[in-house]
Amino acid sequence: MSLTIEPFGTMSDGRPVDRYILSSGNGLVAKVTAYGAMLTEVETPDRDGKRAVVTLYLDTLDDYLAGHPFLGPVCGRYANRIARGKFTLDGAEYTLATNNGPSHLHGGEIGFDKFLWEAKPTTDNGPTGVTFTLVSPDGDEGYPGTLTAAVTYRVSAENELRIEYTATTDKPTHLNLTNHAYWNLAGAASGDVLGHRLTLNADRYLPVDDTLIPLGELRAVEGTPMDFIQPKAIGSRIDQVEGGYDHCYVVRKTEGEELALAARVADPSSGRVMEVHTTQPGVQFYTANFLGPETKVAGVPCGKHHAFCLETQHFPDSPNQPAFPSTILRPGETFREVTVHKFSVEM
Repeated sequence: MSLTIEPFGTMSDGRPVDRYILSSGNGLVAKVTAYGAMLTEVETPDRDGKRAVVTLYLDTLDDYLAGHPFLGPVCGRYANRIARGKFTLDGAEYTLATNNGPSHLHGGEIGFDKFLWEAKPTTDNGPTGVTFTLVSPDGDEGYPGTLTAAVTYRVSAENELRIEYTATTDKPTHLNLTNHAYWNLAGAASGDVLGHRLTLNADRYLPVDDTLIPLGELRAVEGTPMDFIQPKAIGSRIDQVEGGYDHCYVVRKTEGEELALAARVADPSSGRVMEVHTTQPGVQFYTANFLGPETKVAGVPCGKHHAFCLETQHFPDSPNQPAFPSTILRPGETFREVTVHKFSVEM
């Protein structure tokens, strides 16, 4: 396993930005950068040993600074949506930006994806990796409390990409962190992912209203187009789901299980397989319904369904849905979540 560092560009204020290249030594390479604590590229071999980048990416830091549809950053303080951009915590109401129709999305106008995090290589508690740290001040985007968040990326000799999240706060606040990589196991810019075969370890999902806010119900997937308990092509029933998939699934866990299988995706054309394991209670399955030609990977315009996202997270709108697992973080507590992507091939 190895870690190398290369210049990636400069921020508009002149601050330099590096990119960190993590290699497993067995074919997996992950590139991450302090801007947005972002996973830019993941490269892995197919069944014939041919390597390809399997995440959508942009060529330069300037391209990312110009704006992009969350191609691999950490989303926060609250990944996904909060209805009406409001929540009440300990009797006080907080107002957030409504940057997705009537809802608050992925932390607001200037979420964690738009900050330059502090970077530090690490070998603590595991394989070589890099830790990105960000201090979000009290009142940032309307959220209470000074929050200190850290995200560590590691790769292992077993071709696992491990993402570890921690955070502390000096006031009660809500927190929901995820990575928002877009995946295409056939290779970035290779076309749509409708033929990828998906398994979701979830027998329930969260139905939503027309603004994609959960209705509060955990509905059974059985007998519906939402059912991926057994492997099915992503595109096999997508025309029965208005707008495409953009839904949170409830990860099944056995008693006492922490790091549970959330999803498995296989691309028949290349043989590449990705398993996603997580400590989080949910996984948002999104089929890049709004991806368009303005996003170019290696000069090739993207299109609708040319990638998929599996965003491990707490449930959308949890601050306003007391029956959902709590996203409250209080002083003295430490937020800890882990997601592992394991890569392999099938013949």
